[in-house]
Amino acid sequence: MPHWGYGYRVSSEKAAAMAKASLREVTPSPKASIEVCRQIQGMMLPKARLLLEDVVEKRRSVPFRRHVRGVGHRKGSSSGRYPVKAARHILNLFDNLQNNAEFKGLDPSKLRIVHIAAQRGRKLKRYVPRAFGRSSPDFQTLVHVEAVAEEI
Repeated sequence: MPHWGYGYRVSSEKAAAMAKASLREVTPSPKASIEVCRQIQGMMLPKARLLLEDVVEKRRSVPFRRHVRGVGHRKGSSSGRYPVKAARHILNLFDNLQNNAEFKGLDPSKLRIVHIAAQRGRKLKRYVPRAFGRSSPDFQTLVHVEAVAEEI
């Protein structure tokens, strides 16, 4: 079993006022996950939760900064999309982060996201049988998402 760490180093003085959580090998798109993480970096946890709930309901879009060829413009922002699956997974991450903060005695309404990142994980390689004895690849890239929040 692999050992995973965090990409954010916490000093021992600040560790008491911080909470961490991570998701490993989940199935949303890596590109969408990275863009959602970029959007909510530095937000307060309740505000970020409201934003992601709006994305799930398709009321607000997430602006895409990379890979924007063919991505349409949305009302109120530049080119963007509604990455519903990535938003749902990150909402689950926020539930874990909030529970970890409450376990440490922190107030969840005063948490600010100081670090959130998504990285590509393992690639699941599958093949779909096709006509005339051929096959087509059906690859799926998994995603790792980690978050660190600090009480203000």
